[in-house]
Amino acid sequence: MTMPRTRETQSLIGRNSPLDRARSRARASVSPLPTARSKPSDGTRAGRRNPERDLRKLSRREERFLSRLLEKEIDFTDANVFHEEGAETTIFGLDEVDRPDVSWYRPLMEDLIPTRGRSEPPRSKKSVLLTGAQERILFLKFNYARFRMRTVQIAIGKARPDLAQARELLQWHAIAAAFREQIAETNLALVLAMAKRVRIMDGEFADLVGEGNMALMRSVDKFDCERGFKFSTYACRAILKAFSRHGMKSTRHRQRFITDFDPDFERSDHLEKRRAEFVADSADEVRHLMDTNEADLTLVERTVIGHRFGVGSPSQAPTLTLEQVGQIIGVTKERVRQIQNKALAKLRSTIEGLQSPEDTIRPRDN
Repeated sequence: MTMPRTRETQSLIGRNSPLDRARSRARASVSPLPTARSKPSDGTRAGRRNPERDLRKLSRREERFLSRLLEKEIDFTDANVFHEEGAETTIFGLDEVDRPDVSWYRPLMEDLIPTRGRSEPPRSKKSVLLTGAQERILFLKFNYARFRMRTVQIAIGKARPDLAQARELLQWHAIAAAFREQIAETNLALVLAMAKRVRIMDGEFADLVGEGNMALMRSVDKFDCERGFKFSTYACRAILKAFSRHGMKSTRHRQRFITDFDPDFERSDHLEKRRAEFVADSADEVRHLMDTNEADLTLVERTVIGHRFGVGSPSQAPTLTLEQVGQIIGVTKERVRQIQNKALAKLRSTIEGLQSPEDTIRPRDN
């Protein structure tokens, strides 16, 4: 037995509750258009098509999106110009602002995330630095589109929207989303500049940039251009606060989930080992050439190489400087440098001549 729903029971259902959202989704479905033909009252021909019937029906995807859009109250930043007569013509008659070129963003993030090797973003050919007047134009158009969305939502109320109202709501949402994306793309470099000023231990740079981008989008939704400030002044504090919250959340996570040292998760030193093996093999090959004298070095050249690099007959002695070797053989250090370079050139040519045919690059047959 179901009890009748009284006013007291209805008052217990709060806004944005699961039941309230379910009712909003039910209201978001488009009401069907009348299909029966009515007799003309003005003497016109019967069967003339209703203008609303010419509107294309919503797809399932659009209906689902419309239901999510009407679940909550559409927010916007109000301005006095929105309530004036001919506001749409006045606002959208302002000068157009060029969209920025963000083709540099993806390759820059690919470079910064694994290595953080590049410190400055590359200059784009179409980079846009907006003035205060240009920012005001973008934000007026963006908030006016949301203002029109809110107007349609108020007109719908608790009823089900008809097809014309649904189309108008989706159209203004597309306009607002386009200007929101343009404002965010223009300020992408601001997030990167703020991220370089923050140092979070054991934090991923991609996570930091993601938090900054989310804070940037929230700043676009809340910024009031009528107060006369630049958007970067408002967004910088919001981005830095987001970084601070991310740092505290990461610290709490590390304190709660403490991991011990696991050598399996350490970075591989395969390249360092291969490099050390290559250096050792090269040293053994040079030592073999010095012992067999296949490079036809003179006695003075062998003495210089042995004292300078610790190979050859005096290999037990420590390596000496050019001046010390010059005192041993009785020449200046500049002459020792010349003898050393000549001996190294002989060794290099001998090693290149001993390479196997597989190691050399064969010319392509025509």
